[in-house]
Amino acid sequence: MEKTTEKKNNIYRLSKNTHNRNSFSILLAEDDKEMRSLLALMLRKEGYQVCECTDGFSLLDMLSSFFLPGEEHENFDLIISDIRMPGVTGMEILMGANELDNFPPIILITAFGDKETHMQAERLGAVALFDKPFDIDEMLKKVRAILLS
Repeated sequence: MEKTTEKKNNIYRLSKNTHNRNSFSILLAEDDKEMRSLLALMLRKEGYQVCECTDGFSLLDMLSSFFLPGEEHENFDLIISDIRMPGVTGMEILMGANELDNFPPIILITAFGDKETHMQAERLGAVALFDKPFDIDEMLKKVRAILLS
């Protein structure tokens, strides 16, 4: 029972946005509550459906079916993940995604971005990396470009 309660506390599935019939689905993983809430709010204002994860463990839980052959999984069009979170990091998720063909594109965000982090994220296939603090409008522009490409 404790694990179920923990899972419910770490993953927030919110109702789908009904304003846009062609809405894209984004999985957002950020352990900082204020940052996660702000990003989720701005993404929803753009008409995207957003599923929030509070840490790396809940992110991995949401994505685990991608790594199991034959398993059905939720269809996310994009993942936005903090790099440093409790549990699994965004970079570790990106490393695992390299093994799969049908994995959604990943945008990473970090407060600890150095040149090596950027190079590693690029090598592993991140579609973008934003250093905190970043311009949310720039991120939304990048999200739009990725989803419409």
